[in-house]
Parts: sequence; structure tokens; C-alpha cells
Amino acid sequence: MLQDKDRIFTNIYGMHDRTLKGAQARGHWDGTKDIIGLGRDKIVEIMKASGLRGRGGAGFPTGLKWSFMPKESDGRPAYLVVNADESEPGTCKDREIMRNDPHTLIEGCLIASFAMQAHACYIYIRGEYIREREALQAAIDEAYEAGLLGPNAAKSGWDFDLYLHHGAGAYICGEETALLESLEGRKGMPRMKPPFPAGAGLYGCPTTVNNVESIAVVPTILRRGAEWFAGFGRANNAGTKLFAISGHVNNPCVVEEAMSIPFDELIERHCGGIRGGWDNLKAVIPGGSSVPLLPAEVMREGAIMDFDWLREQKSGLGTAAVIVMDQSTDVIKAIWRLSKFYKHESCGQCTPCREGTGWMMRVMDRLVKGEAEVAEIDMLLDVTKQVEGHTICALGDAAAWPIQGLVRHFRGEIEDRIRVKRGGTVEIAAE
Repeated sequence: MLQDKDRIFTNIYGMHDRTLKGAQARGHWDGTKDIIGLGRDKIVEIMKASGLRGRGGAGFPTGLKWSFMPKESDGRPAYLVVNADESEPGTCKDREIMRNDPHTLIEGCLIASFAMQAHACYIYIRGEYIREREALQAAIDEAYEAGLLGPNAAKSGWDFDLYLHHGAGAYICGEETALLESLEGRKGMPRMKPPFPAGAGLYGCPTTVNNVESIAVVPTILRRGAEWFAGFGRANNAGTKLFAISGHVNNPCVVEEAMSIPFDELIERHCGGIRGGWDNLKAVIPGGSSVPLLPAEVMREGAIMDFDWLREQKSGLGTAAVIVMDQSTDVIKAIWRLSKFYKHESCGQCTPCREGTGWMMRVMDRLVKGEAEVAEIDMLLDVTKQVEGHTICALGDAAAWPIQGLVRHFRGEIEDRIRVKRGGTVEIAAE
């Protein structure tokens, strides 16, 4: 269990003062000048040693990502872009940082930007986040007034400007290159890679795109040391993590816990258990809507909430948005709803995604009603494989994986529904 003294986000529930004065009282902005004084290479080295992996879903090592930025400038400016477009269904962790603990993010932006030799940083915030934007902008204004941003930021000798950009509510803008397109004033449509953003990102300049939580934990890691952060979780799954637990638990919440916490401990300690008891558990989506669900028998005992264990189960930690479903859930309809979402949010640039998401949604619609043929289950699975991995960005994968998880674990339920609809006359082929 994570001790209170080890928590990075000390105001995640908004119970304390979120202003600069309150943040400083809780230890933020303490010795920022000295941290920057460590120098670029030392900061990147500490971040690598900490084992921090990106908190936006992909789990790529943060320090390694920073090191891809050019060591010597060729005359182009460098940029840090913070991805605050938290649009993954079920995910609601970054909004708590921006709303209640915004100075963790702002200080992180300054330090991370210095480490990448960026004099400017853009935070791209989700269109629906109105109050979060207001809280974050107020905190940015405070930081400017206190001399923590702007020329000679925090008396570090580094000139730094921070800009908050409000999106228009498109899920696709959570993909880093679509976000950059939108930030430049164009339609949010993903770019082909290479070139990667570190080579040619925002305005064709070297750019790193990081998630809100990934940047907000940086100052604390640098204050307390890489070994402290690496001491939580299993090997290759280091640190503390915000978990956003929703659905059929007694107390849905966002909580900071150590990585690799057992699923049953996370639910019992922070959520008061499963609604109706553990025998009532049906399925869990462990990391936001784009990762495949896992059935109760996998999650009930021995399940570990980290990147590697969940990948071994053919799912993923993603953003750690845990969606719990009990026996009252129509699991086929739940996955149909996600299919509808991905069809709606596809940017239409890649044919497999543009055509495939609509096709998958319509077949899922018939599966919900039991009106499909049994043979269509395998046909649907085949289409998910044709979409997965054949698009510029990962939205195609995100649309395919929930369906693959449903068929993998709940095929019998789909077949039973078709059988009942046909009056029990359907022959189900043996596997």
C-alpha cells in the first residue's frame, strides 16, 4: 500500500488550497532553480533511471523519449507539448491534476522543457474541459506573476513561456501527431511517421509530446531521487500511478497507488469492493475503453495492475482507467457502445478505419439484438484483424481490440443470444 508520505499528488481531491501559495506549502516549486541547475543531461539521466513510463496509454519510457530530442540546435526552436486531451472513455485522472493540483504540471513543464532545451511549451486541453482550463489558466497566471514563468523563470536563467490551447472535443486529437496538426490550426488528422515529432513536430521543429501525468510527476522524482520512484512496482513497471476506477464498485474514485498493486487490493481498499460482492463480478476493462476486457476469473485472484502483467493477458494498463462490470451488464451491448464511439471519432483518413469501424459497429448492433448469423462472429473477428495494424494511428487498433476481447472471452454469450433469438434451433459449430 502506498503511504501518504509517498504520494506525489497531495491535492487530487481538491480538499486543500490549489493556489500557488497552497502548492508551495505542500512542497511544490521548492528548489526548482537547483533542479534546473543539475543540467540537461543529468535530468534526463535521472528520468531514465527512475523507470517512469508514459502515463498516457502507450507506456513508452519517458526519459528515453526525452533523449531523442536533438542535443545541438540547428537553428530551429524546440517545443514541449503536453497532451491534456483526455478523451478515452473511462479515463478521468488528468482532469483531477489540472483542476486540483495544477502547479505540479506547470512546474513539470518548466523542468521538462529545460531538459529538452525548449523555451516554449503548449498544453493542449480537451474541448469539454471548461473548469479544468479555467483552473489551469489561473495557476499559469499566478506562476507568471510570481516570476516562476517568463524571462529567467524561477531565477534559473532559463526563459520559458507556457501556453494553454483549448481543443474542440475531438478524440483523434489525443493522438500526438493529430494533436500537433490541430495545434497548428488544421484538422486533427494523424501524420505519417517518420518523421517523428522529435525530428519534425510542431511547426516542423523538434517536439516531444507527453501526457499530463507523465510531466506532473517529474519535479517530485527529481527532488526525491530516481531510486525512490523506482522502488515502487515490479521491474520495468516503476513508480506511483493514478487509477481511475468507475462502474460497478461501491465507491468509484481516482486514487494514487503504487504500480503493480493487486487488482483485488485496489478495489477493496479504495472502492469498498465490487457492487454485490466478488461473485457478482463479470468483466473488467483495465485501462480505458481501447484495451480488451478481461473476465472475472482472470481478474478475481492474482491480477496485477501494471503494463507487463496485463499485456501477458492480452490486454493492457493503458491509462489505468478501470471500468468494472457486474453480472447486470449486457457485455455485448457495452462493447457495441464502444464500437459506436470509435466509428463516430474516426477521422476518416485511412480506409481500413473509415470503412471498418462502421462495418464493425453495424455487425455489433446485430449481435446485441441476436439477429446475426453465427458465422458472422468469425467474420467480424477477421475484419478486426484487417483494421488492426493497418492504419496511420492507433485508433484502428482501439476500435478492434474491445471486440477481440469480447469474442475471446464471451463468445458463448454471443452464440446463446443468437440461438435464443432463433428459438434454439441454431447449430453452434464446435471450436
